[in-house]
Amino acid sequence: MSRTKIGTTEAILIILTVVFSHSILTLPRTLVTNTKSSVLLNIAYITIISVLTSLLIYRLIKKFGSFDIVDISEYLGGSVLKNIIGWIFIFHFIVSASMLLRNFCECLALVYFQMTDVIFIILIFIIGMCISNNFGFNVTLKSNMLILPVAIVSIIFIFVANFNNFDPQKIFPILGNGVYNTFVSGLINLASFGGIIFLYFIPPYLKEPDKYKKICIISMVSTGIFLTLCVSVILFIFPAFFNTNEIMPLYSAARYISFGNFLQRLDSIIMLIWITAFLSYLSIACKFSVNIFQKLTKIKDSKPIINIFGLLILAISLIPKNLAVSTFFESTIYNYITLGIVFALGIGILILANLKKKRII
Repeated sequence: MSRTKIGTTEAILIILTVVFSHSILTLPRTLVTNTKSSVLLNIAYITIISVLTSLLIYRLIKKFGSFDIVDISEYLGGSVLKNIIGWIFIFHFIVSASMLLRNFCECLALVYFQMTDVIFIILIFIIGMCISNNFGFNVTLKSNMLILPVAIVSIIFIFVANFNNFDPQKIFPILGNGVYNTFVSGLINLASFGGIIFLYFIPPYLKEPDKYKKICIISMVSTGIFLTLCVSVILFIFPAFFNTNEIMPLYSAARYISFGNFLQRLDSIIMLIWITAFLSYLSIACKFSVNIFQKLTKIKDSKPIINIFGLLILAISLIPKNLAVSTFFESTIYNYITLGIVFALGIGILILANLKKKRII
């Protein structure tokens, strides 16, 4: 990726791949479960916080030019801190991708491939991810620019096509379980903006560094709008959805869509689009992990590392015993890891580095 330059649109779509991949699984259900009928108000609230957070990251990181969070960590605390922070972010990328992969493949097995061992489905994704990254990161970026917009359109289509099935009364009471649940404990939903992690790593690769602020704002606002669409489908369609264990709720909503006898089961086409988008997410997460590893170890050839990281993702994805375990990670543990690493640790490093630059510490 050292020779790869990322355009403004490419950067925004990279950030959106994270929220999309979580949304096709359990994220909308988790958001609704956390804040009940006030979820739309909560999303608007955390969108504002995310925009402000992204602007804070922009202000803190712009003083370091083309440095990313790993370079800034080295400036702050030398090679020791650089390695610690680098490995923490690699851990976040790899473990999150692995658990999400297991969850997605378990869902595919339940819906389409009941007679197939989940390990074979996982292997197909791992092989596809490794092949994609071995072709070069430019190929992954260009593919993502084609695939993700189509995938996002599929969500918009599900929203519009199900409009007649909506029950707007489910938005009441607007404050759900109260002000505290919406605005205080509801802050846990901030983890749904986990794509903000890429804002720490894209500055060295931007074709137009002056557009970094624009990327910060547009990506967070787009994430908020996208989450609103996803959650609206779940909130307005499913009865008492808060207490159900239905897998892939957006996929279930897609199965409601029918345009007469000649155009049915559009969910299969939608699922195919989602599979390609999810593969794109895996490739991006793996590639950024490889880039960090190369920066820490000074290894120039990335191809052997890509295959090793692919095997690592495979191994971690096989750790959960069943779908319940991987779902618990995505809906609960992932939230705290994201808040701790992406929002607390990352911003903390940037603040301390800025204080050092001003010779305050």
